[in-house]
Amino acid sequence: MLLKKGKKSFKLSISFETVFLPPFKDIMLLGKKCPHGKTGVSKSLSLLAPNSFDLIELHDDKVEAMLINRQLLNRMSEKRIIQILKENVFPHVLDDEIIKVDFDLKILISDIEGTFE
Repeated sequence: MLLKKGKKSFKLSISFETVFLPPFKDIMLLGKKCPHGKTGVSKSLSLLAPNSFDLIELHDDKVEAMLINRQLLNRMSEKRIIQILKENVFPHVLDDEIIKVDFDLKILISDIEGTFE
């Protein structure tokens, strides 16, 4: 029996996008057993975005530390941010993960009263 060689073809899809460094803008959570460790991630980030993020060590079962944009800390207390994350995000973090958190804080002020002069 003779076998014929078939025609070879391929189909290709390509996508691309701009990448910004660092790869997050607000908060990065570091699991207790994340492979890079808090020191490694912190040092890498300080090279990519010097003086932009603070490392905060946490006393949690799953999350060892977080890197947080200093601009957030100027608008909301560290304690309040941690409380919000503990209630809403920490339960979903695996101990070997690094999690990017988009913390879209908007401050709204309403019912400001005064007189026209």
